[in-house]
Amino acid sequence: MVEIHWQEIEGNWLSGAALDFHTTSSTPIGHNEAGYMQFDTVRPPIAELLYRLKYKGDQTAAQGIIETAAAFVLPYRAKFDLIIPVPPSTARVVQPVLVLAHGIGEAVNMPVVECITTTRPTAQLKGVTDSAKRKELVDGLYAVDPQHTCGKNVLLFDDLFRSGTTMNAITDVLLQQGQAATVRVLTITKTRSNQ
Repeated sequence: MVEIHWQEIEGNWLSGAALDFHTTSSTPIGHNEAGYMQFDTVRPPIAELLYRLKYKGDQTAAQGIIETAAAFVLPYRAKFDLIIPVPPSTARVVQPVLVLAHGIGEAVNMPVVECITTTRPTAQLKGVTDSAKRKELVDGLYAVDPQHTCGKNVLLFDDLFRSGTTMNAITDVLLQQGQAATVRVLTITKTRSNQ
């Protein structure tokens, strides 16, 4: 387990938490040979593990994240029937959000159901700073089969929380189309700004 400083995250869900910030600081250090600005980035311990898993392909980093997240979820275990991971928006050989969701589910003895589908190809929201444009990009994007979620208390899981656009859209789908009883959310990290 690693030390965390969890943060409340707000949205149209019942309650939500991010285990820590995504970065502690990020200082520009100059341009690389391709002309891109480089940064000296300091991350909290769990965010460093997530960075290693997600961007360096270090599968060994998953265990520390899973143990820490499971310890955080366990006292609230009775409030959830299942974990639903947010569908990945980037194609990767190994999907960190799915590895983590299944690891957490196994650690706390909770089923993980990958039941959120997309109705069209997803666009990366990372570079979109206009909140209206972000909402437009996810409007009608997600669907769920209510047989998995009707009357259930859902823990919606993602690895990173930025603006909440995606998780709010999926929460709406789970509550309306999916007829879920409740939706709470958990992310590993959250950015310091919502852009």
